[in-house]
Amino acid sequence: MQHCRTKNALNSAERLTIAGFLATAIGFGPARVGLGLFMPQFADEFGLSVADGGHIASIAFSAFMVALPITAIFVFRLGPRTPVILACLMACAGSVLVATASNATMLTAGIVIAGSSAGLCWTPFNDAARHSLTEDRRNTALSIIATGTATGVVIAGVLSLFTGMGAIHWRHAWWAFAGIALLAAIVAWFGTPKLEQRQSMKGFALSHFYGRKAWPLHTLALVFGATNAVFITFAAKRIADTGGLPSLVSDGASAVVFISYGILGLVGVAAGRLVDRFGLSGVLRVIFAAAALSMVLIAFAPNDWITVITASAFHGAALMVVSAVISFWSLRLFPGWSTTGFTAALMALAIGSLIGPTLVSGIAEKMGGQAMFAIAAVPSVVIAFWPGRLPALPTIRSSPAGDCDLATASDR
Repeated sequence: MQHCRTKNALNSAERLTIAGFLATAIGFGPARVGLGLFMPQFADEFGLSVADGGHIASIAFSAFMVALPITAIFVFRLGPRTPVILACLMACAGSVLVATASNATMLTAGIVIAGSSAGLCWTPFNDAARHSLTEDRRNTALSIIATGTATGVVIAGVLSLFTGMGAIHWRHAWWAFAGIALLAAIVAWFGTPKLEQRQSMKGFALSHFYGRKAWPLHTLALVFGATNAVFITFAAKRIADTGGLPSLVSDGASAVVFISYGILGLVGVAAGRLVDRFGLSGVLRVIFAAAALSMVLIAFAPNDWITVITASAFHGAALMVVSAVISFWSLRLFPGWSTTGFTAALMALAIGSLIGPTLVSGIAEKMGGQAMFAIAAVPSVVIAFWPGRLPALPTIRSSPAGDCDLATASDR
């Protein structure tokens, strides 16, 4: 594939990576975790209970899930650029709606619209990477794109900290999110390839994406989706409800959680190298052990600085690594159907995200936050210490379309 390594292709790769990084930063950053990050302020402003928060989160994750298959259709019909730009504009519109919300209904609508952007902004880059990047560059690029989430979360966390300190109002933070989303849309226009050629439907079968070989990927995605949704929705509120962190205003706990979550999440850049070094099975066990530990720490020690920072950092790192792993795992598992295969995997993640907050919010109402987080950790513990073999990364196979057949299209 040496013929793909032209100056234009390298420039295209850089533009693609930057566009993907910014799109995931807004879509999976404030647009997706903003509810949990600002839950204490929303609860005070609109009188939301834990159950209310769980229901809003589930509706938002439902929008994310609905957006996923729509994205696959967009990519097939129009190429990756259109859904990415739409994702950024949805994040912008939703953020504006939240910033101007006068009641809980308006707030919910904004959160849902912004949250749907996550379903549009990420999967197109699997298809774009397959066509625009050589094999040795894909895992690194997809890992960097996935860790855009970490940067988005850190930025949101910093704005939340300023909000907790009284430096800015939470509405101003959401106006800032809207501005960042608009900037991401502009960058996406220039950085995301159009790839106008339609993909051939020859060999397509929906069962291919849900067959026996795909079930390990879907199962792990579903479990992590549920665990992560609980953490990003309720961790900050759990800390605030139990008295917050010493010497910090209660609203500031959100910022501590998500800044820590985002900073260590940058380890996701190395996801490809970690899998190459330790194997998929070893990395998955560490990911789910870290996720479980983060839940347990929030359950039993929500008012200790070291514990909260450790829990948030572990969970952020686990999310970023598993996000990158799902991306290039599906790329190898479904050669020639990059976006569709990735969409199938993220559907499982979305289903987990949908059911997780709803199920555990009921537990919280009856048994309290400690029980909620402890119980939510159990599925991750099971996977981390599963006695059998966990899956290995599939070997690279040639895709029907080839690796570089549309490389020049990325410059359109």
